[in-house]
Amino acid sequence: MSHRVINFYAGPAALPLPALERAQAELLDFEKTGMSVMEISHRAKEYDAVHTEAIALVKELLAVPDNFKILLLQGGGNLQFAMLPMNILHSGKKADYIITGQWAKKAYKEARIVAGDNARVIATTESEKFCRLPRPDEIKVNADAAYVHFCSNNTIFGTQWKTFPQTGGIPLACDMSSDFMWRPFDVKPFGLIYAGAQKNLGPSGLVVAIIRDDFLAACSDKLPSMLQYKIHAEKNSLYNTPPCFSIYILRNVLAYNKSIGGLAAIQKNNLTKGELLYGCIDRYPQFYKGHVTVKEDRSLMNVDFFLPNDEVTDAFVKEGKANGMVGLKGYRDLGGIRVSMYNAVTVDNIKTLVAFMEAFAKKHA
Repeated sequence: MSHRVINFYAGPAALPLPALERAQAELLDFEKTGMSVMEISHRAKEYDAVHTEAIALVKELLAVPDNFKILLLQGGGNLQFAMLPMNILHSGKKADYIITGQWAKKAYKEARIVAGDNARVIATTESEKFCRLPRPDEIKVNADAAYVHFCSNNTIFGTQWKTFPQTGGIPLACDMSSDFMWRPFDVKPFGLIYAGAQKNLGPSGLVVAIIRDDFLAACSDKLPSMLQYKIHAEKNSLYNTPPCFSIYILRNVLAYNKSIGGLAAIQKNNLTKGELLYGCIDRYPQFYKGHVTVKEDRSLMNVDFFLPNDEVTDAFVKEGKANGMVGLKGYRDLGGIRVSMYNAVTVDNIKTLVAFMEAFAKKHA
């Protein structure tokens, strides 16, 4: 096997090695067709089996009820920022937005373009550089909201909702791009969930969406066809040529997730990784300073921390790479260090990082 590094990039990000090895083995001759899955018609039975299995695995792993549809879409999360309000905020309908970071803010900006003042901010921690999530008493949901939108994990600033906002029955709409399937959760309160694949699910170019039937029924049918959730649902995400290879890798990843015990096993691994990494940060509070100020809000996917100065930070990134760890440099607007430990990052990977951090702190303190 060729050399593999420990990948802490925030996205595109690490994928499970068995899912990649399966793709490697099948790349030139998929299911004895004499073709790659990238070369097969999306109408062929061999591809249809992959498409169907990917959707079925999403339903199975998350225990999705029958009154939801699974959509496999293109355009990334950014298109969903606009597609959601375009479909729902017609005929004067209104929606509430919770702003906890850059992507939640972008979603609101797109909704404002579509719906103007009918898109409303009901809570934000921007004045505190998104170092925590809004507390429940800071979230005032409007009774006339068609949905309440939030981002479940803050990729840049490192916060994560462990308990979802309470809305009194108003549908939740959520961007779960960076923590989808990190644990089991109840999908029933959600009108729409969407997740770009490039962090926890597969390659870029694919969005997995879960939409509830009543939410789907409320969608506009007076939009261009490619922007209508109804059409994608009616056509089983085959209205146009789908991103076949991305869906194939999604299938591989989800099949692997199932084989290791599903989301309960994945959650256990993620909790262990969090205990290891945050435990190290907390042991060296004068050397490693976390960005998130409320421990309960700490993300188990993206961990931000700062070192004493830029020189030491640069040395951390450089020495980490020399030790086979890449993607540790913090986001450009925040600085410091960011460790993205999505599902495919193993407990052993985090143990290696923590051992490096322990030695680095003693060397540079």
